[in-house]
Amino acid sequence: MTWLDKVTRFSLGLSVLAASGCGGGRGDGKLTRQEMTDTLFAAISANREAYTREVVDRLQYQERIMEAKEHFREEKVLPLPAQMLRMSAETINQSKDALFSYALLSQWPINKQNGPRTESEKVGLRAVAETGKSHYTEETLGGKRYFAAYYPDKGIVEACVKCHNDHPDSQRKDFRVGDVLGGIVIRVRIEE
Repeated sequence: MTWLDKVTRFSLGLSVLAASGCGGGRGDGKLTRQEMTDTLFAAISANREAYTREVVDRLQYQERIMEAKEHFREEKVLPLPAQMLRMSAETINQSKDALFSYALLSQWPINKQNGPRTESEKVGLRAVAETGKSHYTEETLGGKRYFAAYYPDKGIVEACVKCHNDHPDSQRKDFRVGDVLGGIVIRVRIEE
């Protein structure tokens, strides 16, 4: 089993735990939709931060063994942290058993496939960029209802904003550390 399979199984297990109603704050043992998405976001963020700190930062900047680059497969180097998040999200999204999906999107995507496609995504990304806070809503996609949560994705280190500002395909080149670069959207199906 690869480490990506382990992350996927962990995330699926977390979604089952959340859906089963364990540990909610309402006194009935069930998580609200917001608590569920907040919990999923915490796990996704922790995985990304650990990869950034323990793999990319250590190997690229501290030990100077290997770099993380956009064309990691061709150059036989590490994927960027945003690419790792996207690969994990795609793995979850392909699972028939997943109770949720997530994506890293931006109003100013470097890769056009990471731009908003729905009205909800446009509103949610604009809200997190303007406020720096989470945004919650419900939406219908393909005839199914979802609870959607948007979380600000901030450039927390200089390397993040430098990558966005210097990339030739970047639509915005004035990011500073701490700015919202985009958002992570988590969707949970609402059973009716």
